[in-house]
Amino acid sequence: MPITKSDLIASVAAHTGHTAKDVAAVLAGLEDVVVANVAKGEKVVLTGFLSFERAQRAARTGRNPQTGEAIKIKASKAPKVSAGASFKKVVNGEAPAPKIAKAK
Repeated sequence: MPITKSDLIASVAAHTGHTAKDVAAVLAGLEDVVVANVAKGEKVVLTGFLSFERAQRAARTGRNPQTGEAIKIKASKAPKVSAGASFKKVVNGEAPAPKIAKAK
């Protein structure tokens, strides 16, 4: 079962000893800063954890799946998220996962 945003806030609050309200404010601020900077075309890097950047998608020709007709797809921009090296090591079992406090 996926962890929801409210579950994440409760878990971080329990782990750090801060209030859920404070954690929610910090998380909202992090989201705003990352989105605003990536929208400007800047790369945001949380070393060892995640990096966020804007990717360019070139214009291309696609097909309508119902009719098979060729259609033109415009160039666009998309968010790109990459896992950092430390995160990958934990996921692959090459390093231990951090110990966290249980949410109340």
